Formats: sequence, structure tokens, C-alpha cells
Amino acid sequence: MRDQAENLRELMNRSAEQKQRRARVITITSGKGGVGKTNFAVNMAIALAKLGQRVILVDADLGLANVDVILGVIPPFHLGHVVSGQKRLDEILIDGPAGIKVVASGSGLQDLANLSEWRLDQFLREMSQLEEMADIILFDTGAGLSRNVIRFVLAAQEVVIVTTPEPTAMTDAYSIIKVIASRNPGTCIRLVVNMVHQEKEGLQVVERLRLVSKRFLDVDLVRMGLIYYDTVVPSAVREQQPFIISHPHSVAAQCIQRMARSLVSAPVEQPMGLGSFLRRLVGKGK
Repeated sequence: MRDQAENLRELMNRSAEQKQRRARVITITSGKGGVGKTNFAVNMAIALAKLGQRVILVDADLGLANVDVILGVIPPFHLGHVVSGQKRLDEILIDGPAGIKVVASGSGLQDLANLSEWRLDQFLREMSQLEEMADIILFDTGAGLSRNVIRFVLAAQEVVIVTTPEPTAMTDAYSIIKVIASRNPGTCIRLVVNMVHQEKEGLQVVERLRLVSKRFLDVDLVRMGLIYYDTVVPSAVREQQPFIISHPHSVAAQCIQRMARSLVSAPVEQPMGLGSFLRRLVGKGK
């Protein structure tokens, strides 16, 4: 029969494991607009949730927030209300399909840089609730190389870059890779090629970017996958329904599902967690 001391040790070990457990924080970005980044982020979040992951999607596009448009919801509150102390974090969370939680950032994340150290610590303690609620937290950034986008990209341990076979999209994707390579070389960079008509076309994009990234930047890009052009995608956007919900057996949905399975099974370093991500975001952490 187990004694009380042994039971207590097991309980303490279990508690320590839970405290050490941190959510994976993944930034999703693109070099230019119009490549389907936000659509990818929303559908990926749902696909991950369908695999049993607890997922929170943060709309971090500070200029043109579109997550709510794709989901057909109008968020009454955003992180700015939490930063200012008007609302609690649990009051701004939006329930999405398949159990995902959505956070509209508004100007909230931008305002963090102006907080006092005491107020920032208070905000980070409140944000720690998200980590307890999630296995994976996805940040959908704006497109391009603006200062705000770069801050999110450099704060992350894992970055997904969405591009298309269009030459300008590839060039802009490479520009983001260059920034990461020069300022945060340890980042895991995954590449998604969207709107592909043929497999050969998509693989050529991947190989070109992998080749130049390795040769000139010493960066090993991870091929996350291809998403084939599918007419159900623009149709789902017009209906304000994620295509993985409205057309779960479509070609595009199957591509997303494959990538979700790959992301869940991929070996990763110990996640740094949301607190470290946010501190790096505002320049107060390494």
C-alpha cells in the first residue's frame, strides 16, 4: 500500500509538469497581401482543433483584421479593452467552430509598448490564462514588412510563411526569410504554397526558396505543404464560412488537414510560451 509521502510526491511532480507545460506560439505571416494567409490561419486553427488540440487564434493584423470576416462574427471587444482595464480577458474571447477561441487584438498589442513595467506584468499575468486554455496559439499577422509585422515574426519561435507561385509573392516571402535569418536565426520557418494548380508548380516554388535560403542565408526552410487552387475557397469566403467546415471533403480542406496532422506530429523544441513571446514582442525579453 502506497504511503502518504509517495502520494504527495506524485502530486507535486504532476503539479510541476503542469507548470512547465507551455503552449506552442506560432506566427502566421506573408510577404504580401492577397495570398490567402488569414483564410489559411482560420482553417488551420479549426483543423488542429479537430485533431484534439486546444487552439486560440489571435487576429494580430493591426491594419486590416479579417478573421472576423471569414468567421462571420463581429467582436464587440478586443485586447485593447483588456490593456486599458475595461474588460477581463475571458470577456473578450469569442467561441469559434470546432471549439477554437478567437481573440481580436484591435490596437491592444500595439499599446503594450507604452505600458509601465507594473501594468505590463499585470497584463501578462492575465494573458497567462490563455496558456492554460491552449496547446497551440496562432497569431495571424498583417501582410508585408511593416514594423508591426516584423515584431510579431521576430518574437515567435515558429513562423509559417504563406506564399503563392506568383513571382512577387515569392520575392516578398524571401524578404521575410532574410529578416528572420539576420535577426533571429534560430526560428523554425515553415513554408506554405497556396493557390497551386499543379504539384510540380508548387514544388518548384518550395525548392527555389529552399535553395536560395540555404545558399545565401544558411536557413533550412521546412516545407509545410501545398494548397491546391479550389473554387470552394472564394465561395466559402463569400458565405463567411471556413471552407473546412462548409466543404470538409474539398481538395483545399484535405490539404489543410494533412498539414495540421504534420504540424501536430512535428518534433519541436520546448515551447517558450506566451509570456516570453509577448515580452519579446514589446522588446522586454530575449
